[in-house]
This record gives sequence, C-alpha cells and structure tokens, in this order.
Amino acid sequence: MDRSFDWFAGYQAGHHRVGDVTLFARVGGRPDGPALLLLHGFPQTHAMWHRVAQRLAPHFRLVLADLRGYGDSDKPSSGPDHVTYSKRAMAADLVELMGGLGHDRFAVCGHDRGARVAHRLALDHPAALTRLALLDIAPTLDMYAATDMRFATLYYHWFHLIQPSPLPETMIGGDPLFYLHWKLGGWGSHGSSFIEPAALAEYERCFCSAEAIHAMCEDYRAAASIDLEHDRASRAAGQKIQCDTLVLWAARGVVEALFDPRALWRAQCAARVVGRPLDAGHFLAEEQPQQTAAALLDFFG
Repeated sequence: MDRSFDWFAGYQAGHHRVGDVTLFARVGGRPDGPALLLLHGFPQTHAMWHRVAQRLAPHFRLVLADLRGYGDSDKPSSGPDHVTYSKRAMAADLVELMGGLGHDRFAVCGHDRGARVAHRLALDHPAALTRLALLDIAPTLDMYAATDMRFATLYYHWFHLIQPSPLPETMIGGDPLFYLHWKLGGWGSHGSSFIEPAALAEYERCFCSAEAIHAMCEDYRAAASIDLEHDRASRAAGQKIQCDTLVLWAARGVVEALFDPRALWRAQCAARVVGRPLDAGHFLAEEQPQQTAAALLDFFG
C-alpha cells in the first residue's frame, strides 16, 4: 500500500543506521520546535500516533520511530539471554537516532512497550531527556511482582509470549490476523472500531510475518528476564527518573483496575509526576486523540 499516508504529508520518511540496527522513522512538524520523540507499543507501529501527531505538529519537531523488532525497523536475531531486545538496547537505539537528527536533548512520549523503553531511556540517559510521558503502564518490575490470578488472566499475553521459542511463534503464526485483531479489539473500550482502516492495514502488513512475530516475542521475553535484572539493579543503586513526568492511563483498562500508576511512578521519579486516567481503553492515542493531544500539549508546553 501507499506508505506516504495523508496523515504524514510533509514528513521525511527514512531508515537510519543506529549501532547494529536500522530504524524506520518519520520526521516532521515544526522545523524550529522542541524535539518530541513518540514511541508506539505492541502490536502496532508509529502509525498509532497519526491523530495525535496532527495536533502536535504545529508545536514540536516530531520524530515517530518504529522500535527495533517492529514496523519497518530491523528485526535482529537474538540469543538465549534476549539482550538484543532489552529495553536498554532499544533505548540506546533511540538516543543515537535522535542525536543523528541533531537532537541531543528531547522529550519522549511512549505508549505500552514504547513507554517501557522510554522509562529505561530516562534511567540510562538522563541528560538527554527534557520531559517524559508514559501512557498506560505501571513499572514493569512492580507489575510482575504483583502478579496474581486476575492480572495473569487479564494480561495473559505477558506469560504466553515469554514461553520458549517456537511455541508462541507457532501458535500465533497459525492465524496471525486473528491474533492481531483479537489483541486490538480486546484492549479497546469499543472493540477495534476506533482504528482507521489505513492504520489497521499498516498493522496487518507489519505484524503478519514470522520474523516480526518472533521479534515481538523476544521483546516480551526480554521484559521478563534481562529487563528485570536491569530494573532491580537500577533500584538497588537508587536510580530514579530525573525529569518531570506525565502519566496517563486508561480509565477502562487493566492498569486502572489493578494498580495505582501515579503513586508507583512517583516512587520511581525524583522530579514532579502528574497524571490522570482518560476515558478510554488501552489505545489512548487512537480512542481519545483530542484528550491525549491536549494532555501532551499542556505538559510539554
């Protein structure tokens, strides 16, 4: 399909070599505006930001990147330690990407997996960040530590995707479109009707390959292993987020039902933490683009 999208008219689309991988990113918005990096989650791509980006573009120099393993970015092979898909590796990718685009300091907004990468970026590269926004997550370490029957039932994919290869890859690969649509519909507050056809086609194109499915499983395997090691080490060392942080979450989501995200993030941040739930399911930026964009504009200024 046409990769230009009317949503991103005027954006520069390209592949950027960062370390040992190549990332796909779109760059647009206000040329002299402050830099804002937008990071997507599972099982999506940078296209999830299209409605929010339209509202942010007059104010910011926007960078919309596909994480390694997703979209049109590289999907490198990974070893048994899953370090290739650690949030530390993904965060390093993005710092190099932004530096190559001329932004040594920038703001970050991440949703879902992208928010977990953004959290690690804030810990590993504090000098790079001006402000941070985290959408619909609580800290990974706290979520795993609080696992009970209800959480495991609602977030079953956390425990399915971390099983040894090729079990989840084979199961998902049997009908990847069904799996993708189930995840998109199951986390939305109104099924998946809020996803525009062009965006859904983009998610289908990028999700339904063996390479992509394996990379996404590796992302989750890393989250349940090497990422937890990094998080425990950071907490033991007293590392905290050093910049002001905005936390938004879904009023009809799992994070709202099972956690106190504002309190949990305040415990992990040395600066100011503000936030609130939005009247939506998990996919805030697509279900409530106006509310999401307004909150980001208010916070990032």
